[in-house]
Amino acid sequence: MSKSKLIIACVLLSFSQLGWAEQPNQDPYEGYNRFMFKVNDRLDHYVMTPVAKGYRKITPSPVRTGVSNFFNNLRDVVSFGSNVLRLDIEKASTDFVRVGINTTFGLGGLINFADAGRIPNNKNTLGDTFASWGWKNSHYFVYPVFGPSTVRDSVGSSVLYAFPVQNAIFKDSAVRWGVSGLNGVATRESLLDVTESLDDAALDRYAYTRDLYMKLRNQQVGGTLYQSDTDEEVDIDSLVPADEETAPATEHQPQSKHTHTEGKVAHY
Repeated sequence: MSKSKLIIACVLLSFSQLGWAEQPNQDPYEGYNRFMFKVNDRLDHYVMTPVAKGYRKITPSPVRTGVSNFFNNLRDVVSFGSNVLRLDIEKASTDFVRVGINTTFGLGGLINFADAGRIPNNKNTLGDTFASWGWKNSHYFVYPVFGPSTVRDSVGSSVLYAFPVQNAIFKDSAVRWGVSGLNGVATRESLLDVTESLDDAALDRYAYTRDLYMKLRNQQVGGTLYQSDTDEEVDIDSLVPADEETAPATEHQPQSKHTHTEGKVAHY
């Protein structure tokens, strides 16, 4: 699952599952997390949101779709590597097929033929790999700029931020920075419709984002932190409308009750 899709689910759930925030605090880094949440919020308000709105206004929808497809193709490369590390040959094979088809016939990933062919869409991350190795429980951590995460997922994200997949394609440093910026803007644009209403909600946005993110993430990897008082699982795909770039019928199919095929959190 894409990171943007996980964020969308968190936002939607924050209006319908308010009781979750009453759970005991299990946030040992809350002081730092709240500070970084405010920093990220200001950055989003004054920079990312205006830029994302401008991007949406001046960029035709087919172009935006192509950009999203391109970065989703890179995420399939990450998913392939993650599944190889997990020794999940079946999912690694489907990731390889997706990348091969979209790169070859989809003009470098601009056209998503793999979803049209209903090839399973795994989108695993290094955080999922660490969870499959036993690190299932991890505390909430607000990553600078990129927002909700866990300590476990942040370790994997940091590796991919330091060595992004697009560096193998683009050799010029200026182009690399430009591509990374475009990825951030495109991701933020995809969230505009669901985040605008959050500003009007009379609630502790930090607490709700934390609790709901942890609820969803732990459900995906089989963790036990931030569990609700009931055993009811959250169907993320039922909360978030399907988009043109995603194949929800095949995405994130659990291997068992306590594992997921991932990702809010795919980083390149």
